[in-house]
Amino acid sequence: MDNSLNGRKALVTGGASGIGAACARALAARGAKVVVADVDAPGAAALADELGGTAWTVDLLDVDSLAALSLDCDILVNNAGIQKVAPIEEFEPAEFRRILALMLEAPFLLIRAALPHMYANGFGRIINISSVHGLRASAYKSAYVSAKHGLEGLSKVTALEGGERGVTSNCINPGYVRTPLVEKQIADQARLHGIPEAEVLAKVMLTESAVKRLVEPAEVASLAAWMASDDAGMVTGASYTMDGGWSAR
Repeated sequence: MDNSLNGRKALVTGGASGIGAACARALAARGAKVVVADVDAPGAAALADELGGTAWTVDLLDVDSLAALSLDCDILVNNAGIQKVAPIEEFEPAEFRRILALMLEAPFLLIRAALPHMYANGFGRIINISSVHGLRASAYKSAYVSAKHGLEGLSKVTALEGGERGVTSNCINPGYVRTPLVEKQIADQARLHGIPEAEVLAKVMLTESAVKRLVEPAEVASLAAWMASDDAGMVTGASYTMDGGWSAR
């Protein structure tokens, strides 16, 4: 049994489903006490009960309430995200701001809240679930791509500030993952590209990938669990792609 995270406390945002739930399970399986943070209260509670952890019902769009937050976690997984697919000229400014608030401002505020505890203990792991869209762009995703590119920069700054104090900060950059977020995009992509929904994976989502399948949440979680371990102490300021070769082009 892998007990490499015994005694560590982990906080996973968007933890009730998809990549977040997989990360919560992987960290708990290695001995961490996991806080499942999600706006979905029943979902967070159910997973926390399963893992022997704690549920935190939180709306990360309420950024004002996060500004005064203090966190005592050793591992922070910034995973919560949303998506909107639309041309720039049709993209609602309020929706653009909403996506940046959730996927860039909230991670900044959570990192800010967690660093004092991590610095005091000389150990911390910031794991930012970015995307291949943190490194590459796609049409019709102006807010998402902007937020993920910003998250990459935030992660690197955190790495530079935390390096001498035992805190690492890295990004995981998956391609399309088999999650509810991706499944919801299929209809939008079909409409925008004028193709049937059944053709979206092959003709839109996986065209740049050498491996023609979706990434599984558990695959992302396995990398997150390694990043949280002592073995990854010299890995910081990095962006680890898990995109089936997309970014090799």
